[in-house]
Amino acid sequence: MNQKPLLSAIVIAKNEGERLYACLRNLSWADELILVDNGSTDNTVQIARQRKATIIKERTNNFARLRNIGAKSARGVWLLYIDADETVTVPLRDEIIGIMRQPKSLSAYVLPRKNIYLGRPWPYRDGMVRLIKKESFVTWEGILHEHAIVRGAIGSLTQACIHTTHRTLSEMVEKTNEWSAYEAALRFGSKHPPIRSWRIIRVMVTSFFDSFIRQGGWRAGTTGWIESIYQSFSIFITYAKLWEVQNKYI
Repeated sequence: MNQKPLLSAIVIAKNEGERLYACLRNLSWADELILVDNGSTDNTVQIARQRKATIIKERTNNFARLRNIGAKSARGVWLLYIDADETVTVPLRDEIIGIMRQPKSLSAYVLPRKNIYLGRPWPYRDGMVRLIKKESFVTWEGILHEHAIVRGAIGSLTQACIHTTHRTLSEMVEKTNEWSAYEAALRFGSKHPPIRSWRIIRVMVTSFFDSFIRQGGWRAGTTGWIESIYQSFSIFITYAKLWEVQNKYI
């Protein structure tokens, strides 16, 4: 009988041909590679085939659904979720392997991320639950800002993956224009209060403060200013589109 894989690495991707090869190469130590392709039109699927990944095609704007599909197909004792713009470093790999070999490991672990914005390291690290025992996994929830539901205790890894995102302003504007429409639709569906001028100003100021002050963007020099102002612009677009949708139904 075939031995059950210890680790299934699950990657969600759409048109990530430029970055996917490096991502999968750094996951070559995993017992099983799974790519959930969200309607790619570039060479994403071909690269995944070259790396001997199991390919599942599913086109949806629901990210929780994509991650749940990956979990359902995985055969491993452990699930590791990595995005195409993330790189698993050697120290992180070694830490994950060590945890999986522990007889009393926890149910899941938060994966820290070193973020690279516009080619420069960002002062603030974020993290999310990405390493999960399959027997403890319940589901992913959330269409855009999804999160994992697990049974049992959750710990945190000490080593971080490298998250290379916000590569160019053109790419950022394109994604903002695409995803802000979904954000606005979700807020409208949840009966968000009518948009007023003061509300737009408040969310823009809050977003800039979070990026520039709380996350320490001021330490990134000009990049910090550009990134923080952009975050304020991004939330403005979402709320402006929400205002637009609300006014269509008045």
